[in-house]
Amino acid sequence: MKIIHISAECYPIAKVGGLADVVGALPKYQNSAGTSSQVVMPFYINKFTQAHKFKTVHEGHLKIGKDSQVFRILTPENEDFGFELYLVDIPDLLFTEYVYSENDTERFLAFQIAVLDWIIQNKQLPDIIHCHDHHTGLIPFMMSHINKYKKLKNTPSVFTIHNAQYQGWFSHDKIDLIPTFPLSHIGLLDWDNSINPLATAIKCAWQVTTVSPSYMEELKVKANGLESLISSESQKCSGILNGIDTKVWDPETDDMIASKYGISNCDSGKQASKDWLCEKFGLDPEKPLFVFIGRLVEEKGADLFYEVFELALKDLDISILLLGSGNKTYEEQLKQLTGKYPKKYNAFIGYDEVLSHKMYAGGDFLLMPSRVEPCGLNQMYSLRYGTIPIVNKIGGLKDTVLDISEGGFGFLHTDNTVTGIYKSIKRATQFYSDSSKLKETRKVIMKIDHSWDASAEKYINLYKSLIQYS
Repeated sequence: MKIIHISAECYPIAKVGGLADVVGALPKYQNSAGTSSQVVMPFYINKFTQAHKFKTVHEGHLKIGKDSQVFRILTPENEDFGFELYLVDIPDLLFTEYVYSENDTERFLAFQIAVLDWIIQNKQLPDIIHCHDHHTGLIPFMMSHINKYKKLKNTPSVFTIHNAQYQGWFSHDKIDLIPTFPLSHIGLLDWDNSINPLATAIKCAWQVTTVSPSYMEELKVKANGLESLISSESQKCSGILNGIDTKVWDPETDDMIASKYGISNCDSGKQASKDWLCEKFGLDPEKPLFVFIGRLVEEKGADLFYEVFELALKDLDISILLLGSGNKTYEEQLKQLTGKYPKKYNAFIGYDEVLSHKMYAGGDFLLMPSRVEPCGLNQMYSLRYGTIPIVNKIGGLKDTVLDISEGGFGFLHTDNTVTGIYKSIKRATQFYSDSSKLKETRKVIMKIDHSWDASAEKYINLYKSLIQYS
């Protein structure tokens, strides 16, 4: 079975968020299960592409509106990701140092057109085309309704919603950028008087998935304007929980952390990692260490952090370490706290993959008070490293974390306010004082299997069910 995954991100080539981690792992695990899964993504100018050599496997011209663009399909030389990787090089549009920008309509439309132009040139067509998020949302429509791509009309398409808040809207004024199609199909592109790639994919893909069962149910009542559409298409929608790449995220083999450890020596291993963090950031290793790793945006609850942290740092004998970037106002607020609470609080504004691993290993508790969390990977990483998650009871967080009070291993709250988050931190602080329970819980959570094996198998079964009707 040949599967092509199409995405704007893929770890380790280009990563902004969890989308990259999923696309960098799922095909690898599918291939281990016997498929032939490939990834196609844009070619950006970044550290990865500058450090590696590529060979050209295809050259062509694409039309986007009245413009013609040269494009190449590249593949890395001497690299083994566990899947074949292809990058679409469109010098005038995609060759940038950033993944997302203000002219993404043209950039990602050109990317999608180039991908399909290349696929139809190949002798062997894929059995499944799996698209990820709105940057690839017009592909199912083009496969079904644009004559140029009629060879793909009977190829099943799967579309995964990683985050429904971002939909790729653009004006009908840009309709001519899309290759010619019968205007009778214009309704498939439109949602609320805009061209909406996410809505288009939901309408046109053979099957729609989200990254957790709970998030699929939540989208029927809160999907940034697409609630009725998702409800009406629910017969072809399902939630498949993401996994994590347990080869990358493994404290026993992780070269990025201060001291490798397994379940049997997790206490000493975590303490060594905690000691490293506390020395690096001027914190007290005797205090419970709460860490946050992620984007500083309202979606992640970052607008509440200043008040939450101030309240917790004043009242509780704890340390907090933050790694993240995003909204400049939140960044400034959180930097100011550093001088206000020396030896109790510090922040690294930006993103550092190595530091994130060290924080998962050295933290006692992971803070994750997200307002929206389709699946969430951070809480799974933290469990793998014996770090207890503190989460809002939504989406994939609800599917993967069970509260301590219910015989579980984390701290959940439904009141995602300053007061509600503070209460969870206070509960965790009290729990930390019981060293035997803390050690027992660490061992329990490190045994939880959130690998991609089960999820990859579910996707393969989904593909098989579609192929029999193609």
